[in-house]
Amino acid sequence: MARIRDISLTLIALGAAATAASAATPAAAPTLASCEGPHAIPLGQPNSFDARGVWLDRKRIKWPGVATDGQFKLYYSSSAAINAQQGAKVAGADGALTLDVVPAAPSPDTAPAQGAMAAAADRFRYLGDGATLSVRAADAQALPSLLSSQLVLVQENSDGTVRDATTVQATGILDDLYASAEGATDLGASQGRAGTSFKLWAPTAQRVAVCTFDTGKSKARQITPMKLDAKTGIWSTSARAGRYYKYVVDVIAPKAGLVRNLVTDPYSVSLNTDSARSYIADLQDPRLAPTGWKNDATPQTVKALPDMSIYELHVRDFSINDLSVSRVNRGKYTAFGETGSNGMKHLTALARAGMTDVHLLPVYDIGSVPEKGCAVPHPSGAPDSDKQQATVAQTHLTDCYNWGYDPWHYSAPEGSYSTDPEDGARRIIEFREMVMALHKAGLRVGMDVVYNHTYRGGQDERSVLDRIVPGYYHRLNLKGETEQSTCCFNTATENRMMAKLMTDSTELWTKHYHIDSFRFDLMGHQPRAAMEALQARVDKAAGRHIQLIGEGWNFGEVADGARFVQASQLSLNGSGIGTFSDRGRDAIRGGGAGDSGQQMIAQQGYINGLSYDPNAGAPLRPIADLLSAADMVRVGLAGTIRSYPMMTYTGETRALQDIVYGGNQPAGYASQPGEAVNYVENHDNQTLYDINAFKLPVATTTADRARVQMLAAALNAFSQGVAYYHAGFDILRSKSLDRNSFESGDWFNRLDWTYRDNYFGVGLPPAADNGKDYALIKPLLGNAALKPSPADIAFARDVFRDLLRIRASSTLFRLRTAEDVRQRLRFFNVGPSQVPTVVAATIDGAGYDGAGFRSVTYLINVDKVAQTVAGEAGKAYRMHPVHANGADKRAAEARYDAATGRFTVPARTAVVFVE
Repeated sequence: MARIRDISLTLIALGAAATAASAATPAAAPTLASCEGPHAIPLGQPNSFDARGVWLDRKRIKWPGVATDGQFKLYYSSSAAINAQQGAKVAGADGALTLDVVPAAPSPDTAPAQGAMAAAADRFRYLGDGATLSVRAADAQALPSLLSSQLVLVQENSDGTVRDATTVQATGILDDLYASAEGATDLGASQGRAGTSFKLWAPTAQRVAVCTFDTGKSKARQITPMKLDAKTGIWSTSARAGRYYKYVVDVIAPKAGLVRNLVTDPYSVSLNTDSARSYIADLQDPRLAPTGWKNDATPQTVKALPDMSIYELHVRDFSINDLSVSRVNRGKYTAFGETGSNGMKHLTALARAGMTDVHLLPVYDIGSVPEKGCAVPHPSGAPDSDKQQATVAQTHLTDCYNWGYDPWHYSAPEGSYSTDPEDGARRIIEFREMVMALHKAGLRVGMDVVYNHTYRGGQDERSVLDRIVPGYYHRLNLKGETEQSTCCFNTATENRMMAKLMTDSTELWTKHYHIDSFRFDLMGHQPRAAMEALQARVDKAAGRHIQLIGEGWNFGEVADGARFVQASQLSLNGSGIGTFSDRGRDAIRGGGAGDSGQQMIAQQGYINGLSYDPNAGAPLRPIADLLSAADMVRVGLAGTIRSYPMMTYTGETRALQDIVYGGNQPAGYASQPGEAVNYVENHDNQTLYDINAFKLPVATTTADRARVQMLAAALNAFSQGVAYYHAGFDILRSKSLDRNSFESGDWFNRLDWTYRDNYFGVGLPPAADNGKDYALIKPLLGNAALKPSPADIAFARDVFRDLLRIRASSTLFRLRTAEDVRQRLRFFNVGPSQVPTVVAATIDGAGYDGAGFRSVTYLINVDKVAQTVAGEAGKAYRMHPVHANGADKRAAEARYDAATGRFTVPARTAVVFVE
């Protein structure tokens, strides 16, 4: 009898395919009043199923960990009313499809489909063993109409009672059935002469309508039902009225059941205050173009990735503390247009010295900062007081500050940086004005983008993707819960439409905002294939190469290729996409990025005393540790090129890929120098000045602290690959020892473009991330001798610019290929008999385009005393012209003896000789 009933229900479903499952929805269609409702309205009862089943494609389901005995059915209910209690029979379903168990060994008649099946099996390999189930051919036609229903997978006993039940993750079937949606070029709102066209991909929705509004605050003018295209899963309609809009989406959501969601557009190009409504705009409309936008031109300073010298800057940090900026523009996009401000003078000077790019921390729409009426705390207290952080903590969720790694709408400018966040047009214009101003200053503009997660998920009001296609855009674990290894709600860019959203978004920023490069947050959570496809798209949109760099860290649920080939350090080999290198960073700074407690003091690095200048809290370290660190510094200087041969301190010559880093990784991982991004400080973790406060002996003078910082700058500037610097690094920026200032407010993130203060000792940093170390932090902040003078800051500023000039003076510091590095870069003072506190290298410039010199030789002495090392005799070396007349007068004291080939380098000095 059960089988007869199943066939009957299947025939009913087939006959109803044209009318869709939503016909059975008990709720009435949305009305104009729905446009003014709450963000979500329940239309039925919530349910409590997990989602342990996974669609592999349009026919097959994998149920990990479940044996193949018993019988399997897929129950469906358009009202999400299914009740499947263990030991009882299923109730509340509209019907069911019987599923067949797929044998482990495929039969000959399935051979033609083996390619697709193998691809799906590989994609979902992380699922492990379990039952693979198949929809019968006769039922397959019904599936698209059932996807808007609640689908519950049930393993039944022979008497029809429930043994186990779960819902099914829909990614595989949606990507298979609606693959053609990937080619859509007009998702979102598109203006035309006949009105505005609206298109939304929502294949599991039962109904979709669009509400239009005249302003961001007015009542809805109209609500227009949208029509589903069964081939693509895209709903569409057009409307003549309105400047703002929202969608009404009736959909079944995990746990929540059938809901009516009032939601903004994931393809929003702008919004009103606090992202309440999406803004209708044609980004090619001349009214959105500031004067001169058509003639805006990218500075032609970068011909290849290694040419990039990058300054990482937060929009609010840049000007909020700059009294030379008009009050209305402080902390805003428009501050960059005030060319006479101290901040713009600083950026212009960097550009003239050789800085090529400014990379802006997130400037897309973020969810963590109120765009109007945000709090501005006013802390005060002693250098080691906890009063300041307590004041900041009181309003950290409502103040005007956050780094912005909290994506809400990927393709719309953030409103808190606009002078009028209520006007959807204003932020577009002002963002473009900012880009123009930076281009005119000689700086290319890069964006920090965070496609690896969203700020919110599920049914949260600030969740967009999950409230339109629940469970699709985010990466789920084996229970159907969203993975959160990146801090928040991890997106699944291995899924077609999430990869499309990422790529469409970067294309928009490239084409309509003249963005020159992108820095991808936690890029290792993206597939390499998705990043390479994105590279092709943005290059085509720009008509030139757009540089891509990112964090290639390997961790979380995708680690070691668990789900796909990652865009991570080791896996991007040969892609031409750059990743941040921790090799040189850790050797230079000492320890690791996550150190805390006594480790921060004990783990000294190459520039701050390892073995040769131990602090009071450091154990006695053998000379081998210093020699090993020197080798790792050289790895960074050689661009971490896999194939580069280097003599190690043991006297062996090895390719960098055969030198071990971190216990189990190759030190060399890049195929070409542009695939390595060299840095010693960025927004994450303590600034270098602050970490050196822990690691340098307390008695180290501030003048020497400034010198140590510039030794790190020199190592970065002389390293092959991309040079990356944190804003304020050049002026000894401190965050009062804060290890994670993402929501520490303006107080702990200030910059001083008058060069009077670096803001060391402005109070104990926020307790949430630093409190466990207050016993170590407090005496340092209370020690006035650790705070640099304006003269120290000016010294660092000017030496840093000299280093930029030296790097810009010759392509030998920016070699194009791995072969160039292998053939032209030669380290000396290496092996067992080296002076371990000096790294030295010669780069051959004969016949090399842009070399400017026959050769360059650089030496960095990190020791507290002068050192002499052996080089090549008989050379006609002279001091590099920049050093000969530069800010560091000590560098001019360095000497080369042509008769003996010996170089003498003063204490804590970097110097370049040329011939």
